[in-house]
Amino acid sequence: MVCIFFPGSRGKKVIIALTLVLVLLALATGCQETENKGDITIGVAWPFDSNNSLFREGVELAVKEINQDGGINGRNLQLVMKDDEGSVAAGMAVAQSYAKERQVAAVIGHRNSFVSIPASRIYEEAGLVMLSPASTATELTGKGYQFVFRNAPSDDEIARKMAVFCSQQGHKRMVIYYSEDSYGMGLANSFEDHAQKAGIKVVDRISYYGNLKDLERLHNKWKALDFDGIFIASSMPSGAEFIADGGRVGISVRYYAGNAMDSPQLCEIGGKAAEGTVVGTIFNPSEIREEVRKFVENFTKEYNQPPGAYAAQGYDAVKLLAAAIGQVGDADAAALAGCLRGLKNWPGVSGYHSFDQNGNDVGDLVVLKSLRDGEFQLLKSGEQL
Repeated sequence: MVCIFFPGSRGKKVIIALTLVLVLLALATGCQETENKGDITIGVAWPFDSNNSLFREGVELAVKEINQDGGINGRNLQLVMKDDEGSVAAGMAVAQSYAKERQVAAVIGHRNSFVSIPASRIYEEAGLVMLSPASTATELTGKGYQFVFRNAPSDDEIARKMAVFCSQQGHKRMVIYYSEDSYGMGLANSFEDHAQKAGIKVVDRISYYGNLKDLERLHNKWKALDFDGIFIASSMPSGAEFIADGGRVGISVRYYAGNAMDSPQLCEIGGKAAEGTVVGTIFNPSEIREEVRKFVENFTKEYNQPPGAYAAQGYDAVKLLAAAIGQVGDADAAALAGCLRGLKNWPGVSGYHSFDQNGNDVGDLVVLKSLRDGEFQLLKSGEQL
């Protein structure tokens, strides 16, 4: 404490006043230091109630492990979770709420591309890093945004791998069934482009059929066009319902699909007709890498069930952000975004993650699975069905 003396009683009042000012300044400084050394907060946006798919469990396990290991530079990590209800309106409201909460270091979300795409503009304008672990639409990272990322392969990459695989299986003439949303149209367009490069002709594309009679008419048309396979660019449950209806009208060719069909619902809804369906997806729980083995073991022990793809994606999203925040500390969002772009071949449980300048994860992340006897089984590279 610094004291300045003045003669007389007035001098005592000045001393007291200065003392109070210095004490208040010290308290304010102390509070600021305490705040800076407090928890680090990450927001999470996801349709938890309607379509969780073990995602919550994956992010919570990651936070538990990080904090048990001492946190991020000695500071605990905490999550603020908000349900975006799988709708654009709710997703926009969640994004706006996070944009106003300046204590949030970054946001993990959203699941659906049709929610992530409009929400991404809010995060970009707010200067808040958004990392989507599930939105694969190419449009998400096609706007040149600085703060928008995904730690999943894009639809274009999934479509490329699927087209190459279909060609290896001998397919020459295929049909595409797609949903009229950003996910379905983007995946369908990418598959058709890559199928053409792989020597496959798309003989028809549909996004709607009225009833079984209508589908039977389409099936007769496709047989006349000598089709030999169907690619589904749609989500659950509509994709599985199409397969079930296909079985009812006698469609017997093999089905192929993107990551949105990687769900137990494929068997539950599609029934016997879904047997043999191949999906291009993410996360191989049988991989022998230490990161994967420990994750599967810890997750199963914590929740009494094995992790799925979205659990792995949520887990990796938390760990990726924690690694980047650990490097930049309390620097601004631009530094955090720059750090993410600098991560190359970062070893996650769903593969090795690398980000390009547009925020795409360009790591080798796509795996192929086939539904066999009601369960997904990993396909080996070049395996013939």
